[in-house]
Amino acid sequence: MQKMANNNLEGNTLNVYAFIVRTDKPVGTREVTRGAELSSTSVAHRHLQKLENMGLIERDNYGNYILKEKSSIDGHVWIGKNLVPRLMFYSLFFIGAFAAEVSIILLSFVIESLVVEAGFLFATVITLVSMLLFVMEGVKLHRKLNPKRVKNK
Repeated sequence: MQKMANNNLEGNTLNVYAFIVRTDKPVGTREVTRGAELSSTSVAHRHLQKLENMGLIERDNYGNYILKEKSSIDGHVWIGKNLVPRLMFYSLFFIGAFAAEVSIILLSFVIESLVVEAGFLFATVITLVSMLLFVMEGVKLHRKLNPKRVKNK
């Protein structure tokens, strides 16, 4: 069942599923509509039924939906109740590499015997570009799954 769920969890269905996991309490259709920023309760109901058919959520005695199983999602990692894109971890690697390269460049100003060649500077620029791309794409995926919180509470 994990593989089937993994293949069908995308778009609004994935957004609804992530909302239910984050909420960690029984939720109704209206709450899912607001929390997952869906257009109507009928859209929310359709995605809830889809998740229920996959065996990931179930209805309680009061008609609310609760998490039944936490599924793995392609390209994402669960950290507690948050679904984090793997791209964020790749960006951390490039952030570390960039910080190390910049440190070496800065040390070259202090230590006269340390010479930074043009090839190293070029590699630093490539690392910077890679870091920025991974961070931007990771943040874009993260925002897609975590819509803005309602501020008027």
